[in-house]
Amino acid sequence: MQAQLRETAAELAAVLWREHTVYRERGGGVVIRGDHVRRWISLAPTGGKDQALVRAGRLLDGGTTAPARLEAVVDLTAGTAELAAVCRRLLAETAADAAPYAARSGRPSRPAREARAKASRPRKGRHTGIGSWLVLLAVVGIVGYWAYGVFGAGF
Repeated sequence: MQAQLRETAAELAAVLWREHTVYRERGGGVVIRGDHVRRWISLAPTGGKDQALVRAGRLLDGGTTAPARLEAVVDLTAGTAELAAVCRRLLAETAADAAPYAARSGRPSRPAREARAKASRPRKGRHTGIGSWLVLLAVVGIVGYWAYGVFGAGF
């Protein structure tokens, strides 16, 4: 099965990208990296005969792989063109998911940054809310009730 995955991955990589790297995963699968498009595809064996789990994801800055965004089970007996079509669909959806982040250069939007900045600023005015005072009063009452029960009224 691993030899079949390796052969299929090599054929698929040649169809998908001119520049690619094919290597074996720890779990017995095969990864195809397209560094120039910042995407990767993984073919992993499944429990079924002649089936593989295809996963697609992005490459992060520095070349590390992001977790898989999409996956599909494919039949390995299908031709390379059919496998390439499935992979292209997964890659297109992965690129569509990443487009909002690329448009913003990976930075959060201005309202999100302002909200985070407001949350980290110290609040002015009263620090202890009414809820905290009620909890504190309830704890004091419970401790007083316990002390009255243990020591009794004979002080």
